[in-house]
Amino acid sequence: MPDNASSDHSPQRVLVTGGTSGIGRAMVQAFLAADATVHVADLAGTPPDGASMTRTDVSDEDSVDGLFDAVEEQLGGLDVLCNNVGIAGPTGPIEDLDVGDWDQTMAVNVRSMFLVCRRAVPLLRRSGGGSILNTSSTAGITGYPMRSPYATSKWAVVGLGATLAMELGELGIRVNTICPGSVGGDRMDRVIAAEATATGTREAEIRTGYENQVSMRTFVDAEDIASMAVFLASPAARLVNGQTISVDGGLETLRNTWRTGTADG
Repeated sequence: MPDNASSDHSPQRVLVTGGTSGIGRAMVQAFLAADATVHVADLAGTPPDGASMTRTDVSDEDSVDGLFDAVEEQLGGLDVLCNNVGIAGPTGPIEDLDVGDWDQTMAVNVRSMFLVCRRAVPLLRRSGGGSILNTSSTAGITGYPMRSPYATSKWAVVGLGATLAMELGELGIRVNTICPGSVGGDRMDRVIAAEATATGTREAEIRTGYENQVSMRTFVDAEDIASMAVFLASPAARLVNGQTISVDGGLETLRNTWRTGTADG
C-alpha cells in the first residue's frame, strides 16, 4: 500500500498551514527533525529554519491557488498535508455575538480546510497516496459554552475528515483528524483573558478550571500534537484512517469547572 512516498525511504514532502506559531510551528519542527521537506502557509511570522514559506490567506481561493503553485515549485509534489490553521473566534453568549465574527471563524476554520484539501488531493494522488491531517479540537467532539462559533467550526472539521477518509481511502490517501485539548501558550492566554472579560471572572480562576477539566490536570504542549502528527503521517500508522484522535490528557468536560464552583478542586 502506498503511504506518503515513504515506501522507498524518500523524504516526505509536507505542507503545514498556520506553521509559523503554536501547534503549526511545532509540527514544522517535528517534521524537519524527521528529515522531511516542509513548506509553510501563513499570513505572518517566520517559519522555522529549514522550511520554505508562502504568505497565504487560506480562506481565499486565489491565495490558496498561489500557495499550491509554490508547493509544486518548492517541493515538487506532496506527501503530507497538515491542515492546521485556525482562529479562536469570539467569546460570549450567543445573543451577544457579532455575525461578522461568526463568518470570519467559519471562513478561517472551515472554508480554508475545504480550499486546501481540494488543491492537495490531486498532488497526493500523483504521489500514489499520502496523508491529510486536519486539526480540529476537543471542542469538535463536545460542546463548548461561550464559544459557539469555534465549537461549530471544529465539529465541521471532524465531519470533513470522516467524509474524506471514506472518499479517498481506496486511493491510498489517509485522512485523520487531530483534536488538541487546551494547549498552553499565547493563544490559550488570549482565550482565558477573553473569557475573563466576558464573564467578570479572574483569569487565574478560569485557568485552574481548565486544568481541572482534564484527568491529568494539565495543559497540553504543542509538541505533543506535533508528535502525533508525525506518527499519523508515518508508515507505522499505515492503516490508521478516518479517525478522530484526541491529544488532551483525558478531557472530561469543556464546561469550565469554575462555573460549578469547583475550580479549586
